[in-house]
Amino acid sequence: MPDIRMVVRCFPTEERSFVAEAITKLFPDAVVEGDDPLIARAGSIEVFSEQLARQRIRSAARKMLRRGMGGEETHFKLNKQVATLGKVSFAIEEHPLGDVEVVIRAEDIVGLIDAIAPRLSSGEGGS
Repeated sequence: MPDIRMVVRCFPTEERSFVAEAITKLFPDAVVEGDDPLIARAGSIEVFSEQLARQRIRSAARKMLRRGMGGEETHFKLNKQVATLGKVSFAIEEHPLGDVEVVIRAEDIVGLIDAIAPRLSSGEGGS
């Protein structure tokens, strides 16, 4: 089971419940604590992985997850505003209202990435 940790700023102009909901839409088992920053911890990656498949962005996600690898973990950022819609958008640049910083740890991080965003067959635009 992976260990998923998230940190996200909650600015005074934002409603805490909306920011927390952005996290739980992609990681429904997340336990969200704090006010600013919000800190969340989850163990299930299924909904996140399903959303990658629904949005047809598994190849792009695979690249981002592999790019952020180090040791037994991977780091990446998600656009907070897009996450409120239950969608995945990897943040490359800093957004004015901040992003959801995600760290996923697993004994076999490469195997987990393969499970989250499997390599697609060459006929499907895979990488």
